[in-house]
Amino acid sequence: MTTFEYDVVIVGAGTAGCYAAATIADAGYDVVIVERKDETEAGHIACGDALKGANNFPEAIPKSEIDDAFTNTEVDHGQFEIPREDAVLDIPVPGELAVIDRWEYGRRVIDGAERAGTEFHYDTVVQDVVQDDDGRVRGLQANRQGEPRRYEADIVLDGAGALSLLQDKADFSSATFDTNVRYSQFSSAYREIIEVDEPVEWSDALVFKPTKRSAGYLWYFPRTATEINVGLGFQMDAEPMQLVSDLREDISRRPELQNATVKDKLGAALPTRRPYDSAVAPGYMAIGDSAAHVNPISGGGIAGAAYAGQYAGEQAIEAIEEGDVGEERLWRYNERVMEHFGGRYAALDVYNIFSTAYDLDDLLALIGALPGERISEALYSGSADFDIWLKLRVLYETYGHWGTLKNLYDAKQLADRLLEHYEDYPSSPHEFGAWRDERDGIMDDIYAKTGADAKY
Repeated sequence: MTTFEYDVVIVGAGTAGCYAAATIADAGYDVVIVERKDETEAGHIACGDALKGANNFPEAIPKSEIDDAFTNTEVDHGQFEIPREDAVLDIPVPGELAVIDRWEYGRRVIDGAERAGTEFHYDTVVQDVVQDDDGRVRGLQANRQGEPRRYEADIVLDGAGALSLLQDKADFSSATFDTNVRYSQFSSAYREIIEVDEPVEWSDALVFKPTKRSAGYLWYFPRTATEINVGLGFQMDAEPMQLVSDLREDISRRPELQNATVKDKLGAALPTRRPYDSAVAPGYMAIGDSAAHVNPISGGGIAGAAYAGQYAGEQAIEAIEEGDVGEERLWRYNERVMEHFGGRYAALDVYNIFSTAYDLDDLLALIGALPGERISEALYSGSADFDIWLKLRVLYETYGHWGTLKNLYDAKQLADRLLEHYEDYPSSPHEFGAWRDERDGIMDDIYAKTGADAKY
């Protein structure tokens, strides 16, 4: 068995892993990224390709180094199709929005991490976590083309993606690390990159559409006017969908996509849940999809993963310099994530929970009646304001669905309450238990008001 020693070992060459590695390497520390794919396939990840906050990336890998992967910067709104009402709801998107070539972007962030001094070990499959009896993670066991390998490090960063194997292997029973993770909190998705002969009229929009099942969704995101990222997903606890055939069926019904050529296809799992309550354990931090750093409604996770990677990298540096990689020393990473986007994402998850308790027709009637601006506010800030005139208008347009509408307003108030609670996220693991108990009480109120089954 070959043994390698590094200051930090990172699993996964995705956004979070590369931004963490670039941060650590740039500070002069030895860091390696262990990646299961080969060098030519690394960075090839199933993704919707839409990027919110495209103008705001951490400096560890400057935006100028990834700009060429931005293929459509003209997108500025969303279109939500409501088939039962033969309607399309226009949703403005605040801030800079872009659609990217995800594989090209993946190569650019790998190059950025490499320029900073990161080593990459490709074709290397992680099999186990090396952990002390006291719970401290000290490294990994892996295999590269039949050759056993052992990686020893002060800190392990888990960027292995949704439903990470590392978390199945590690024992976090004595840590605050969130182990309340189930398949029902994730979606299974499939996407294709297709090319058409003529430009689509909606090349400046992200197009969304519910499937026949309430737990499913379709998207059409234009990389260019003639190259479209098309995909479909469903909640893993729902009745399985025939992802490929269902997607092809919807494409076949769109005249503008006739005779499209499929250029690439790929599937993946993604979190549709709140960020992990705590993503740290002694010697260990989870980053990006591995800690559910994804908008649970839109599925957007690139910008959040980049910042989570940088925050984890900076915390790893501090811990190594202090000679202390314990949970309390790493805790500031949790705080920074919650302050930046984690609390907002947790509030957004309330609307996911709300949706599971109602019939699709009721939900679509509500969506059709609400102004796009308010939906946009809810999607991106976690909350939205409704004045009295707007309430009267919505009441008029949702006649027959008033019970659902009342419960939606109740859910909004609870989402606001939850967001306020996340703004008081604890400053140390010693205060974490009390904070979590109070949060769980708010969640109990959410389940009671919405009638939804408990998600966590």
